[in-house]
Amino acid sequence: MTEFIRKRAANAKDDILSGITVALALVPEAVAFAFVAGVDPLVGLYAAFMIGLVTSIFGGRPGMISGATGALAVVMVSLVAEGNAMGVEGEDLGLYYLFATVILMGGIQMLAGVFKLGKFVRLIPHPVMMGFVNGLAIVIFLSQLGMFKDANGDWFQGNQLWVMVALVALTMGIMFGLPKLTKKLPEALIAILVVSAIVIFGQLDVATVGSFIRDGGGEGLKGGLPQFQFDIFNKVPFNMETLTFIGPYALILAAIGLIESLMTLNLVDELTETRGNANRECMAQGGANIITGFFGGMGGCAMIGQSLINIKSGGRTRLSGIIAAVLLLMFILFASAYIEQIPIAALVGVMFMVVIGTFAWSSFRILNKIPLSDVIVLVAVSSLTVIFDLAIAVIAGVIISALVFSWENAKRIRARKRMKDDGTKVYEIWGPLFFGSIIAFNEKFDVKNDPNSVEVDFIESRVSDHSAIEAIFNLVNKYEDAGKQIKLKHLSEDCKELLYKSSPKFREVIVEAIDDPRYHLAENPEAFTKGLGEYKL
Repeated sequence: MTEFIRKRAANAKDDILSGITVALALVPEAVAFAFVAGVDPLVGLYAAFMIGLVTSIFGGRPGMISGATGALAVVMVSLVAEGNAMGVEGEDLGLYYLFATVILMGGIQMLAGVFKLGKFVRLIPHPVMMGFVNGLAIVIFLSQLGMFKDANGDWFQGNQLWVMVALVALTMGIMFGLPKLTKKLPEALIAILVVSAIVIFGQLDVATVGSFIRDGGGEGLKGGLPQFQFDIFNKVPFNMETLTFIGPYALILAAIGLIESLMTLNLVDELTETRGNANRECMAQGGANIITGFFGGMGGCAMIGQSLINIKSGGRTRLSGIIAAVLLLMFILFASAYIEQIPIAALVGVMFMVVIGTFAWSSFRILNKIPLSDVIVLVAVSSLTVIFDLAIAVIAGVIISALVFSWENAKRIRARKRMKDDGTKVYEIWGPLFFGSIIAFNEKFDVKNDPNSVEVDFIESRVSDHSAIEAIFNLVNKYEDAGKQIKLKHLSEDCKELLYKSSPKFREVIVEAIDDPRYHLAENPEAFTKGLGEYKL
């Protein structure tokens, strides 16, 4: 017990310092994403606080940071706009429809946790993970380029540009060089403090967090505690029309949120060489979004940039996320005047270093060493993440990988042919028999020219699905229609059960053996048997 406490206490300093760094980095991100979604900056900050706190305490991945994210904000902007248009007499209801959608989104995510759907993240192939990481790094980089523009959307010019570039470079230089001198100080936090001191004491005229908020139409960071949004029940009618409107948005947001959260969880798992709980994370994300919806937040999910800042700064336990969330609230309540003085350049420099650390540079080195199909998946997921969003990119990557896998396995079906002394022709099937390999399987047999006695041996083949069962069913029919005898050997119990139910004659066709396979088919045999009712031997 003493050793356990000592180890936890030893990492407490790193967790606290990392939490401070993350809290500072959360401010401009939450504010920026609130502007993207078309809501007040405090709506984004409250979401970052509540989601970050709940997921840090109850989530399935200690050290992972959650909050308002751009992947969700780009979907929310159209929801808010349509919601505003539904108001009467010029009343904007978009914000309240957003809260209702976030609550429904949280409910969907909790159901995913209840039904243990988080485990399906294991089906995401490694090229998709690499494409996701690269695409997200590019998205983060592009989002930071907007900080080099003024309030009118024009790029900085002259001294303004050079000062901004110099401060960003200084921040990156400190973060790169400090760990080489000592690893006891959090490089991101030190870089932010040094650059802020230079700007404040040097009275440099540069963009700060405060000017960034005011340029976006906000009034500043100052605010109170989150308030329960009773107006949701008064402003949003709870009927089928509302559900039809917010339902699709809630599903899309829930899917994007879970995919980004679970893939970030996998990434943090790899970095820390530990394993998180995907289903618990689904429950925590859902519960956090329900709470933030009721208390005036815009909803969110795991943030890969802040999570990497936390991990690289030494944050490993739940304490770092809790510190970041609580400090963010303290900034809103008491320290807004100080936080608003932090130069945007310092935070941009931190995010640029996150981009460099996030991008899988090894993907360039292995491009000529991996299959072409994996290269296509990697590039496609990276591109789609930048062009569309994370959900579309990951789903497309998984589909491409699944199709390639099916195609490759479909080509592996083989049939070795030999003759017995009694004139029986034996087909020894090798490779997986499933929906993709059925055509190749059927081409192996020569029903017309085969002898009167044929034996098909599946000892080296796995009958994977019910499409394969139907192919076997049709093969037996072809031989019997030709007046020839066929025997089947080494089928699994599931296969035999289905064929027995389809016709009693299969009891004469199938040869029972002690070493028959014991695996099970993926689907319910009863459901497939009903589909075979139209076939007669």
